[in-house]
Amino acid sequence: MAQASPALSSRAERTRSAILDAAEALFAEKGFDATRLEDVAAAVGIRRASIVYYFRDKRELYEAVLEDVFGGFRARLERALGESGPLLARIEAAVSAWVDYVAARPALARIVLREVADGAEAGPLPILAQVGPFLALVDRFRDSVRNDPAYRATPIDAVHVASAIVGATVFFIAAMPSLMPEPGMEALAPPTLDAHRREVLRITRRLLGADDPAPPC
Repeated sequence: MAQASPALSSRAERTRSAILDAAEALFAEKGFDATRLEDVAAAVGIRRASIVYYFRDKRELYEAVLEDVFGGFRARLERALGESGPLLARIEAAVSAWVDYVAARPALARIVLREVADGAEAGPLPILAQVGPFLALVDRFRDSVRNDPAYRATPIDAVHVASAIVGATVFFIAAMPSLMPEPGMEALAPPTLDAHRREVLRITRRLLGADDPAPPC
C-alpha cells in the first residue's frame, strides 16, 4: 500500500491542527451543544464532510480538543514538578506554570466553566477523562517527596490545594474581563496577571502552611 507523500501528510496535519484550534475557540464560546461541525468547518475554510476524515463526530472532536488543551498543561506540570530543588519551590513552579498556561490559552478556563454548567445534569463530564493522568502525576510526585522534611512537616492535601488554585485562576481568566472592563484592568493585561500570579502563590503557601517570603526592600 502506497504511503502518503510528506507534503500530503504535512498538509493533513496542518488541517487537523486548524480544526482543533477552531473547535477549541467555538466550544469555549458556545459550549458543546451549541457548536456545530458546520461552524468549525466554516472557521477553517473547509467542508463539513472534510472534518469526518479526521474526527468521526462532534463528540470525538470535543474529546480531542480536551486532550490537546489539558495535555499541553500536563507536560508543563510534569516538567515543573520534576525540577530539582526544595519541595515548595517545585510546587510554586507548578502553580506559576498553571497560571501562565491558562493566561496563554484562556479557552481552557471557559471550557471548564461551560463543561460544569452545561453538563451538570447530563451524566459524567467528558472532562473527567482528563483527571486520571493528572492524579497519577500527583501521586508520583507525592511518592517522590514523602521523605522530604517539608512534606512530613506539612502533609499536602493535593485535592484541596489544587481545587483552590484551579478555581481561582479559572474564574479570574474567564470572568474578570467582564467584571473589570476598564482599560488596563483586563485580566490578561501583564500587570494584572502578575498580581494574580503573586496572589495565587501566596494562597498556595498558606494552604501548605508555609511562611510568605519577606517582602522586597
